[in-house]
Amino acid sequence: MTLRSLGLISLLIALAIAGYLFMAQAKTVGPTSEAGQRATEQAAAQVSAANFQAAAPVLAAHQAQNGTYAGAVLPPSFGVALVRADASSYCLQAGTGGAVLHVVGPGGTPVPGPC
Repeated sequence: MTLRSLGLISLLIALAIAGYLFMAQAKTVGPTSEAGQRATEQAAAQVSAANFQAAAPVLAAHQAQNGTYAGAVLPPSFGVALVRADASSYCLQAGTGGAVLHVVGPGGTPVPGPC
């Protein structure tokens, strides 16, 4: 074996070790780690809660004017969807995939899952 091939093998071994160390750290730190996923879910829940709070006054005004929540329309900029509305209650939903939250109002709190 020549000195040149020995250097190439050493370089490949060093790259393999560095790759292993990088992957081991990525499991505990970074956006794909458990802590990163939890932080992302918590942030989405906080944003959804704020969106629910912004939509509540619009729905209350519609109910005061019409005597029912049915027929109320929320603009897409609110970030929530009015899934169900009747004379005395409504269900708002926000999020996608596994981060879906809903609130049954008036006066409800965000709960995981769809309406």
